[in-house]
Amino acid sequence: MKSGSRLLANSTWNALAFLVSVGLNLLILPFVVRKLGVASFGMAGLVIATIAPALIFSGSLAMMSTREFARTLAAAARHETRQFFATALFLSLAVGIPLAGLFWLVGPAFAQRVFHLGGDLAADLFAAFAFGALGWLFQCIAGVCLALFTAHQDYARLALVNVAGSVASTLSMLLLIPQWPQPSTFMACQMIGFAVNLLLSILLARLLCADVVAFPALHSRSLVTLLHIGKWQALAQGGGLVAGQAERYLLGMFLQPQNVGYYSIAQRLEEAIYIGVLKIGEILFPFFSAMQGESDERVGDLFFRASWILNVLAVTVLGALIPVAGNVLYLWTGPEVAAEGQRVLIVLALAGILGSGTNVFTFYLLAKGRTGANAAIALITALLTLGTSAMALPYFGWPAAGWSSCAGALAQMVVMTLLLRRSFALPDVGLRVWHFVLMPIVVGVVGAILLRVWITNYGIDQGAALWEVAGYYVLSAVAILMAVIAVSSIGPYGAVCRRDLYRIVTRFLPARSL
Repeated sequence: MKSGSRLLANSTWNALAFLVSVGLNLLILPFVVRKLGVASFGMAGLVIATIAPALIFSGSLAMMSTREFARTLAAAARHETRQFFATALFLSLAVGIPLAGLFWLVGPAFAQRVFHLGGDLAADLFAAFAFGALGWLFQCIAGVCLALFTAHQDYARLALVNVAGSVASTLSMLLLIPQWPQPSTFMACQMIGFAVNLLLSILLARLLCADVVAFPALHSRSLVTLLHIGKWQALAQGGGLVAGQAERYLLGMFLQPQNVGYYSIAQRLEEAIYIGVLKIGEILFPFFSAMQGESDERVGDLFFRASWILNVLAVTVLGALIPVAGNVLYLWTGPEVAAEGQRVLIVLALAGILGSGTNVFTFYLLAKGRTGANAAIALITALLTLGTSAMALPYFGWPAAGWSSCAGALAQMVVMTLLLRRSFALPDVGLRVWHFVLMPIVVGVVGAILLRVWITNYGIDQGAALWEVAGYYVLSAVAILMAVIAVSSIGPYGAVCRRDLYRIVTRFLPARSL
């Protein structure tokens, strides 16, 4: 009960930080698109996509640092934590600075040639890459400090850092973009947010863990450990990068920057909801890392119960977007984007639901050090995503955008299902996989599609008022939630689902003590 309460508290902090950050992001995006134009916003998306390969290093370093911090802190081996911190910080600088310089120097010529950029857009590339590369470097260094908060399961401070960065970035956009409406200004505002994250994370890390925060230094044992586990995580990050950016790369190569802009807008909305679910669930990574000595039955019970809760949440909030996708885009960014991006948003929402089904398993594999399995899943996903995009976009054009993400997420689900049966030595593991992992997704997707058909035929018009769209979204979310809960209440694990749902509801209601 105590561990479950702690998980809920951590998820609450993550959810609150996410809601503030994503709320600011979604509110500012129509302003940015209106000031820059869809083509310039699309070019900024291409710059971000070009720099994205650097996330293979920074993401892997942050994840592996979190795992080792959590493991050594749980064993009270704080001198080891200090060595891991110093080594990780050294790597962030020793590798991060040359990588940032490389993208700054080579990126503009690469983007201009591959994405066929010309005119005023090409003239702004050098400044855009300069700000983008520097922002990534700040993000890379801050990731080491933030890993301490994650490992310590101090999500209150983590939330404070993330919110402060989002506020700084949003205020910068309001002040600077009207003065200099260029893609490089948008990149500079993002860089300011990362700079605030870095400064605040360093300050709070010294307050939280002064005895483990150290200057950059190279410790051979820590380096070997990080590199040994990190090589597979880097491969997994690379596969995830290809899966996440393939559509944007190929849209830039075969179509126009404005198509990248339409796709980026639709993806930003879907991604905001998807990352919200991910943020709520990512507290399981350090939690699983600290459970190394627990029995397989105990870990398996937590795994499947957490999977059910997060899958129910994912199909509820993402599934409810499918029936009102066009109306939301119309209210958010106008009729042009709604007409172009509606179908893509629906497909991306389906991909997000499927992708959410594998999140808990990803955290479990990371905590267990099974990064090779994560790499295999990521590579299979990347190959299907890239292959589908490469075949579909040149022949079907813009309407095919998004289907590759759906194909990759489906492949990810299939591989996860096969690996799950081998990961837990439980007699009823197959039934648990169906009840806790697959069934909520199947019921939620079917419900969302049926609601889409009903609302399209008998529901609201494209230009409906905000309160109407919000009402239909809430109605769809409630209908999907009730359907999933009703089906999940049947069977041998129905009582477990009802009990966990009751605990969550009573925690957040005023009458929780009853």
